Amino acid sequence: MLLQFVTAVGVLAVLTMVPGPDMAVVTKRAVASGWRDGLRTVGGITAGLLWGVLAVVGLAAVLAASATAYTAVKLAGAAYLVLLGVQALLQSRRAPSRSAAGALSPPRGNPWRTGLVGNVLNPKIAVFSTGLLPTPAPTGLPPHAGMALLVLVHRMLTALWLGGYVLLLSKARAFFEKPAVRRGMDRVTGTVLIGFGLKVASARP
Repeated sequence: MLLQFVTAVGVLAVLTMVPGPDMAVVTKRAVASGWRDGLRTVGGITAGLLWGVLAVVGLAAVLAASATAYTAVKLAGAAYLVLLGVQALLQSRRAPSRSAAGALSPPRGNPWRTGLVGNVLNPKIAVFSTGLLPTPAPTGLPPHAGMALLVLVHRMLTALWLGGYVLLLSKARAFFEKPAVRRGMDRVTGTVLIGFGLKVASARP
């Protein structure tokens, strides 16, 4: 069982580190507002992994099995990512404003809520939770206990990976605060978020 658990943790670690819309959202918030808001965004993203909790009680399977429910969540999530991307592109067209202290004005919206909504409206997380997550669950434990353990591990890995990424970005924030760099970052993250939104919209269960 131990070897199976270690293998499952390895699979989850690799999947967690694959760049996705979460990393793009965290990058934008951490660069614009600093590590505190970046970590708040990570907290929202981690809380948004509730599909794993629903998978433990069997509710996420409804979304994975229902084409209508999947499409509704998919389109809502895609629209949200595109909205964030458009906001970033519009921001890149304006000169970055600075307060009297010289800091860049933070983006609008609650960072925790931004991370939360992005993950809750990601249907791929639900499909992952119901399709892939049960596969490496330790067989030496009751099914629900094995799933619950992997859900907890997934949350911890997400918080550690993205939290470490935020702290790394904060070390180079002085560089990212330069107006030309800021505009470039907004354009890149905006384009990436729109791209992810379109990818989500065209995805199939």
